[in-house]
Amino acid sequence: MRHFAAQGYHAARIEDLSAQLDVAKGSIFQYFGSKAGLFLEAYKKAVRSFPTYLECPSQIREKGFFEILHYWLLSTERMLRDDWIPYRVALLGNYGVDLALKREINRFLLSEDPYGSTAFVRLGIARGEVRSDIDPALIVSILDWTMERFQDALLTEELDPGLFPHPADPEKNRARIHQFLMVLRGAIGV
Repeated sequence: MRHFAAQGYHAARIEDLSAQLDVAKGSIFQYFGSKAGLFLEAYKKAVRSFPTYLECPSQIREKGFFEILHYWLLSTERMLRDDWIPYRVALLGNYGVDLALKREINRFLLSEDPYGSTAFVRLGIARGEVRSDIDPALIVSILDWTMERFQDALLTEELDPGLFPHPADPEKNRARIHQFLMVLRGAIGV
């Protein structure tokens, strides 16, 4: 993960990684099949290291679906500062790989649900905060896609300056988080 985070996907070289690890390059290819296979495993490890939606403090969870989202959005930059490597690898998987690898990443996200989105949406529906007249799988998809992109926008100034417009002012970020939650509530909230 550290090698991909530092080098990026396209610039990462198996030769350099094998030298750093003091293992034969062929061993890496034998185990992972390709650089894409190695990156996919690094991506999976990175994403699995993130907490799920419901792994928030109990007092936040008691406040409900949108308060949980608010908590995680406010925590995004702090979690990045605590350990930037998994976030950089996830960001690379979202924007810096070819389409064949992105397809594998999407299959993993769909099959494993590493963020616990399905259980989280079920909680929101059960609490009467999330629409029950829309297919829950569609709500999960909307939630995952919009949250991921919005969090990426919050993080990319530190990880990839200039990729997205990003206000450095924390007050503006809080306002953007509030606005984002209003839009999301309008789409999937009751």
